[in-house]
Amino acid sequence: MSNLLKNIIRFTLFILVQAFVLDKVPPLHQFVKPILYFLFVLWLPFSINRSVQLIIAFIFGLCMDYFTGTPGMHAIPCVMIAYLRPFLLNILLSQEKTEVSYAEPSIKSLGWAPYSVYIVVLTFIHHACLVLIEWLQFGDFVFFIGKVAASTAVSILLIFITEMLFPRKAKFRTNAA
Repeated sequence: MSNLLKNIIRFTLFILVQAFVLDKVPPLHQFVKPILYFLFVLWLPFSINRSVQLIIAFIFGLCMDYFTGTPGMHAIPCVMIAYLRPFLLNILLSQEKTEVSYAEPSIKSLGWAPYSVYIVVLTFIHHACLVLIEWLQFGDFVFFIGKVAASTAVSILLIFITEMLFPRKAKFRTNAA
């Protein structure tokens, strides 16, 4: 299956699962909202240009906004994590390992520790941005941090369950055209 077709299927599945399954789950608590859709942005291949990543993340966020009826609320955090993603990958890994060896980030390609840091940091940033936009103010800082932390914890749990249920092969990049 080509990378384009695989990413189109992922794009569709992540939006549908979030809109029709996870958003229909009654709130577990006032802090917790399960969010998984942004994993599509985190799983984008290394070879995609930064500006193309930002455009894909914006379109993906707008599609999620269309299903939830909240214009811009999901697009902004998706673009933010797409913007920060290359910087974090450059900090966590050497350039040769990401650009030459593997096609996309995964546990097998990055290793447990760097992949966990990658997921935790970008998930926290996504949720902090999403909650801040949702409220449009800080208000009670403890409640803000509690909501971000609880939603981040549930999302990280969902991400690792998704990784274990649907393992991705660590595809090596080749120089063949």
